[in-house]
Amino acid sequence: MSFAEGLKTIVVATDLEGRAEAALEYARKLAGAYGSRIVLAHGLDPVDYAAVDAVPGRVLKELTEAARAALDEMAAALFEDGIHTHSEIRQGVVAHLLADVAKQYQAGLIVIGSKGRKGAGPVVVGAIAEQVVREAPCAVLAVAEDWNAGEFRPLPGGPVLLAAELNEATPAAVAAACSLAEVFHRPLLVLHARRAAEAAAFLNPGATTLEQFGVNARGRFPVRCIVKDGNPGDVVEEAIEQHRPSLLVTGVKRASKTPGPHGTAFALLARSRVPVLCVPPDAKKAAAPVGESLATVEV
Repeated sequence: MSFAEGLKTIVVATDLEGRAEAALEYARKLAGAYGSRIVLAHGLDPVDYAAVDAVPGRVLKELTEAARAALDEMAAALFEDGIHTHSEIRQGVVAHLLADVAKQYQAGLIVIGSKGRKGAGPVVVGAIAEQVVREAPCAVLAVAEDWNAGEFRPLPGGPVLLAAELNEATPAAVAAACSLAEVFHRPLLVLHARRAAEAAAFLNPGATTLEQFGVNARGRFPVRCIVKDGNPGDVVEEAIEQHRPSLLVTGVKRASKTPGPHGTAFALLARSRVPVLCVPPDAKKAAAPVGESLATVEV
């Protein structure tokens, strides 16, 4: 299934505090461009209470009614743009319910908001998003609530930035980035970060990186390859500051071999000043070898 085919349905995580407004705006743009329907998903997370069963019935009813009213308002605004919308209100851990809703509706994308960088550490910014990435059956787009504010606001018509590494998720990430560049008429920047071992081996992928990663624009959009030495997280953050992309695309593995609780993709979720699209391997193609690399982007 191609990225465009998978985008027939987009699941958007919603809340009642306005934190999902930026995520919904990105979902709206994607749905309009790809002709997708949007499923608005809202959950009552038992983490906020001792147990869902312990929530008084009156309180639960009020919470549900408030969520329904908010979702109906969102749906009405989407309908005005010609976007078909459905709503789901469920009880459960956010990451679990989003994965379940995505499976039920065979969604190709989950869009989730995060708290952004202002006044929040990386765990606050990316922890829930990382859990969703680990459990979701599809790509996940994380949009910080302050993505469109301050000096790092994306430039109009900003490029799509692909953090490219060779692993089982590479083909799906490349396909998604190329599709977005073509549909939105944006340049594609393919960024490859060489770690110390790769650079020491005198590998110079600059001339062949696009071919190695399977990027073939065929004149559909401008494409440029950038190769830099260093830690992938640092290299990506520098590229974002320099090129001000509208979106960062990265392939992600389901498990991390990186020491510590989190991998490189988590660092990108926490540090990125632009929305991050995390693309997992295509289940039907994951078994096919894509080459060897000393640097990988992992969840």
